[in-house]
Amino acid sequence: MTELPQVLAQTQEDFLDLGDKDKIQLLIEFAEELPALPSEYQDHPELLEKVEECQSPVYIFVDVHDGRVAVHATAPEQAPTTRGFASILVQGLTGLTVQEALDIPDDFPSTLGLNALISPLRVRGMTGMLWRMKRQIREKSI
Repeated sequence: MTELPQVLAQTQEDFLDLGDKDKIQLLIEFAEELPALPSEYQDHPELLEKVEECQSPVYIFVDVHDGRVAVHATAPEQAPTTRGFASILVQGLTGLTVQEALDIPDDFPSTLGLNALISPLRVRGMTGMLWRMKRQIREKSI
């Protein structure tokens, strides 16, 4: 089993240590922490990839510079669950090496203990975000 990068391991531990109500609150807190898109992406939405697996309109973009990953995402404030998932991944992947990011298990979203609280479609959306981020990382690190 691959060891998670420190930020994602801490996030996973934080969720697993909480009761159901507090897990939802933590997810909302992550939603509030989603960084704004850098202006170069705000002015060029065509650079962003829509995450089709998400019910809400979520768009992502990945940069790879000097072997390090930077992830950007946008999701509507009216979709706190989806926005929280995007924030977890943006914060968890940004700063990682290409290999560290690619080594994140594809099922990471389902390891947060949210499956009984969040609809399967929402968990599938987060899995889709991770899959698309990893695909962009592979494409941009060639």
